[in-house]
Amino acid sequence: MAAKKITLLTLLSCVCLVPAWADGTADAKAAIAAATKALGADNLKTLEFYGSGYDYAIGQAPNPSSPWPRFNDKTYTRTIDFDRPAARMQRIRTQAENPPRGGGQQPIIGEQRQDQTAPSGPALWDDLMMSVPYGFLKAAAVAKDTAAKTQTIAGKKYTVITFTAANKAPASGYINGDNLVERVETKIDNNVLGDIPFETTFGDYKDFGGLKFPTHILQKQGGYPVLDLTIVDVKPNAAVNIAAAQPAPPAPSGPTPSEKLDEGTYLILGGYAALAVDFKDYIVVVEGPQSDQRADAVIAKAKELIPNKPIRYVVNTHAHFDHAGGLRDFVAEGATVITQEMNRPYYEKVWANPHTLSPDRLAMHPRKATFKTVGEKLVLTGGDHTIELYHMTDFGHNDGMLLVYLPKEQIVLEADAFNPPAQPIAQTPAVISPYNQSLAANIERLKLPVKRIIPVHYPADNRVTTPAELAKAIGK
Repeated sequence: MAAKKITLLTLLSCVCLVPAWADGTADAKAAIAAATKALGADNLKTLEFYGSGYDYAIGQAPNPSSPWPRFNDKTYTRTIDFDRPAARMQRIRTQAENPPRGGGQQPIIGEQRQDQTAPSGPALWDDLMMSVPYGFLKAAAVAKDTAAKTQTIAGKKYTVITFTAANKAPASGYINGDNLVERVETKIDNNVLGDIPFETTFGDYKDFGGLKFPTHILQKQGGYPVLDLTIVDVKPNAAVNIAAAQPAPPAPSGPTPSEKLDEGTYLILGGYAALAVDFKDYIVVVEGPQSDQRADAVIAKAKELIPNKPIRYVVNTHAHFDHAGGLRDFVAEGATVITQEMNRPYYEKVWANPHTLSPDRLAMHPRKATFKTVGEKLVLTGGDHTIELYHMTDFGHNDGMLLVYLPKEQIVLEADAFNPPAQPIAQTPAVISPYNQSLAANIERLKLPVKRIIPVHYPADNRVTTPAELAKAIGK
């Protein structure tokens, strides 16, 4: 009889940790406390964990239907100070996909070391809640609208903790019957995709010095993996010393720099390179990249250089997010997007997504996007100017890449095929980039006489890039 009483009391005490009612509601504070205790994290102040796996470059797929390109994380270390709070990530990356496909600084030659300190402030808690279970529990504990309910998914019962994250998006954490956090979900803003789902799953928990920690962490954004880690060691309450994150460099102030290439043809600098060309009754802008802020600057500079004319077209070299991030701003401006034909269905689909977390100009002033697509070649003519657009072939960086040629000026504008360093290349590198080789092959295939190459990723010192330097880069 005594044994039965003890068993009954034990069961009752477990139930009281996360009381649930008939309507499915639960006590959020009790659920957070129970999970924190089960994980052994009641007195967790700092955390350092080590592992390896893969990371994926979001928005850098070789085409609209492919996942983000994958990189090997030979080593991965994450250090967190919950009290401060502060976080740091260090990893060694190597090339995973051979031949390289897509962007993300491919191809990586040898090893690439990354050392990133997270900025402080409310956004850090959004990052921590998606990185480790304890980050979610701590964020939920201090949120003002935390709630809980019980929910059965695929025959398995969960306590679901919900609250509003720092970025104003809803956040949910799924705690299983062992009081372990299995999954965390929220939404984040992406300037191309809009409000996208962000999900982290925590699996294969093991005990590390009294702390239960997942040995498999998988993060997804927009439905595709962005981080896949296998954890081999964890140090709870380790001595940590995380230097303060360096502030982001200030946005360029003052006038947007430009260079006159010819009468009515201008190179716009101060970020990714863009062109503004006077087509008699309207302006053609080549490349509207990076962000709405950069697009605003390019639009304003184009109108300053070529006054009293509308921007009718913006030429998009390819669909990688750092080159498509400002296109919605041009759509709001009333410009038609010129892009390779494979990209139109993709843009129409993703631009229909809501942009509520960080509304951009197009979200606040909706307008249907118009397109002019390029198959293998498109020629724009107007006034004294001609722009030739060619679909690059055999180019692993992006299957829908456009090469831009100004025949009168004998200038090629290219994106990511040749990103020259700040100092001119003095000798052929030991490992030659296949992307550099592809650019040279396409120029030769199209029989384009070229005096100057303008990389969209313009050299830091604004120096001129020539075909001779490209030849040096590929050993010719």
